[in-house]
Amino acid sequence: MPKATWEGAVIAESDHTEVIEGNHYFPVDSLKMMHLRPSAHTSVCSWKGTASYYDVVVGDKVNANAAWYYPKPKDAARQITGYVAFWKGVKVT
Repeated sequence: MPKATWEGAVIAESDHTEVIEGNHYFPVDSLKMMHLRPSAHTSVCSWKGTASYYDVVVGDKVNANAAWYYPKPKDAARQITGYVAFWKGVKVT
């Protein structure tokens, strides 16, 4: 089962991830929201749309913008509606 961890904490775990461009997107109901804090950061992908971000927080450590999602993905990426992916040192195993 794919699992996202950072600083020894499980951030997400699910048998039902979507893999796009080598990234596992986890369903929202698999997230440990106590470790996610909304960020004001956004970015744009030409085929997926505008991404929003979360900071990953474990104890007093913050990994800024280490999780992203597409609140309203374009049609080509509609399968990741309600899914979140990770980077910046968050390990997915």
